[in-house]
Amino acid sequence: MMHETSLITLFILGFLGGTHCVGMCGGLSSAFALQLPLNVGRIRLIVLLNLGRVASYVLIGALMGALSQAGGLLDHTRSMQTVLLLLANVLLLLTGLYLAGLSRTAALVEHIGKPVWRRLNPVLNRLLPIRSATSCVMVGMLWGWLPCGLVYNAALYALGSGSAVQGGAYLLAFGLGTLPNLLAAGIFAAQLRSFLQKRAVRLVAGLMVSAAAVWQLVHVLPLIAI
Repeated sequence: MMHETSLITLFILGFLGGTHCVGMCGGLSSAFALQLPLNVGRIRLIVLLNLGRVASYVLIGALMGALSQAGGLLDHTRSMQTVLLLLANVLLLLTGLYLAGLSRTAALVEHIGKPVWRRLNPVLNRLLPIRSATSCVMVGMLWGWLPCGLVYNAALYALGSGSAVQGGAYLLAFGLGTLPNLLAAGIFAAQLRSFLQKRAVRLVAGLMVSAAAVWQLVHVLPLIAI
């Protein structure tokens, strides 16, 4: 039951996190959409970019799940999985407050991935301007490693999954949740960004994410005491 709940929670995080994603990645989606030759459809480009991005998310989730599986987190003790789930939901709560504009604590997590991004950014630059569908997918896959607190939040869930397959499924659920906003960002960038950056929209979306975290914490905390 907790597995299914986490999948739903991560999909909601990806979808409601659009207030952050469009501000952070919407400009990239729009800029990349102008990279392909004119004979390649713009919508096809945006789809390929985002498929590459989601593929990277799934890879991150699988790697996190495989890491916990290799470490025997679940074989030796179920309590470690519970602690990781607790930490994931605490971060989810803080992420919701960040999306709502009420706290910037969760934003500090994004600094973790900056060393990796510094190494990948030159590779990305060599692929620009995009000249083929293949390079388009590769750009999308590199884009998936852009430092993002929302992705790291989902990755923490994957780390507690104890399975590469389940970890990949968690990040797939998150990635699918981000698709509506970022696909639309490439097509209706200005209009969508204007709507999602409204104070009221950010507040409602962020509080809904935090509410999902609180709901899960209510179910996880009793397990800590067992």
